[in-house]
Amino acid sequence: MFKKKLTLSFSIILMLLCIIPSFSNASILIKDSNTQSLAPMLKTVTPAVVSIAVEGKKITKSKLPDNIPEQFKHFFGPNFPKDQATEQPFAALGSGVIINAEKGYVVTNYHVIKDADKITVALNDGREIKAKLMGDDEMSDIALLQLDNTKDLSQIPLANSDNLQVGDFVVAIGNPFGLGETVTSGIISALGRSGLNLENYESFIQTDAAINTGNSGGALVNLNGQLIGINTAIVGPNGGNVGIGFAIPSNMVKNLVNQIVKYGKVRRAVLGIIGSELTADLAKAFDYNTNHGAFISQVLPDSAASKAGLKPGDIITSLDNKKINTFAQLRANIGTMGIDKTITLGILRNGKNLNVKVTLESAKGIPDAETKEINKVLNGTTLQDINSGIKVVDITKDSSAYRYGLRQNDIIIGLNKIKINNKKELEKELSKHKNDIIALHIKRQNATLFIIMK
Repeated sequence: MFKKKLTLSFSIILMLLCIIPSFSNASILIKDSNTQSLAPMLKTVTPAVVSIAVEGKKITKSKLPDNIPEQFKHFFGPNFPKDQATEQPFAALGSGVIINAEKGYVVTNYHVIKDADKITVALNDGREIKAKLMGDDEMSDIALLQLDNTKDLSQIPLANSDNLQVGDFVVAIGNPFGLGETVTSGIISALGRSGLNLENYESFIQTDAAINTGNSGGALVNLNGQLIGINTAIVGPNGGNVGIGFAIPSNMVKNLVNQIVKYGKVRRAVLGIIGSELTADLAKAFDYNTNHGAFISQVLPDSAASKAGLKPGDIITSLDNKKINTFAQLRANIGTMGIDKTITLGILRNGKNLNVKVTLESAKGIPDAETKEINKVLNGTTLQDINSGIKVVDITKDSSAYRYGLRQNDIIIGLNKIKINNKKELEKELSKHKNDIIALHIKRQNATLFIIMK
């Protein structure tokens, strides 16, 4: 009996010896932890993250009936349109971030506010404020709004996103599914992500912080409460979160916003090269001992790159001392900078590292092109006066004009039955038909046609 009690006592003592260190270590971990809660940081940040509600009309196309009167068809000639476009009202929700409280600047995604006629911003204190669009850029998915009332606003300072590292802790704040302000946390999973849309300028921050529908335009912040990115996209079935979210880096946002504030638009710069990713085969062929960079296969004549002395076969390894890993990253960085900016490119040529200064320029052939809003129906177009009319040098694919049928390189030669020679005449005639159906007379290659728009 005594042996049983003694054995039991030793067993209890051994258990206690095993348990006590565990509690002791836990106590040390809690005591040494610097971040007990994100609440203090969030109290300063969340008032600057807003919900955005938009209302507008979208264009939908439908087939015209076969029984159109012949005299109406005759009025337009053989190019009478086979489809008709109708407007359908819509409403949508998203998020935004106040980056300048004094001036009421709110940054969000372009896709949150596109086609919007009315924009309302809801603050976390319950106030609702009307906002106007200052400018946007579809290719980088950024838009800048300005609030009508700037009283008692908060703002989030922008961090230097070039200093981010994979593994940094981040917090995403937004308005998912219209539920209201929601906070999620995670880490930076990757940097410089691209390929979601090959036509756009992408160098995303990838994070596993939960980002869902409605989070678009919201804030991605570091643990110091600084803005490191604008949440913009997710990859997942049916739009749900699977731990793969993307944000536009704050440095890109800053470059774009500064241009919109100064010019009312993004004055996109080009380097003037054609290139590709640096593959292992390319590196081997050119005997380059590197696994990162943007390979130059062609330098366009009379371009910024040509004037700076860049050559085919060069590998761009850095931009202003920032490492360049891929051609897509280089394209995104250049494409979100303004024209006339001088940059320093680190290049690898014939085994030697060189630094080359380049002054960025606009795309050649469209020096006088403007994206100024001539009329709402032509939003998203870039027009240029030429001898034979007005050339459409660029048009966004989700614009009303594109959905009505206007295309890049079309030449506008008339409106209804009035001949149009330049943008000034077009603006004057459009002002007479603000809410009317118009017939835009277009020259396309060797044919002319009418495009019906409203």
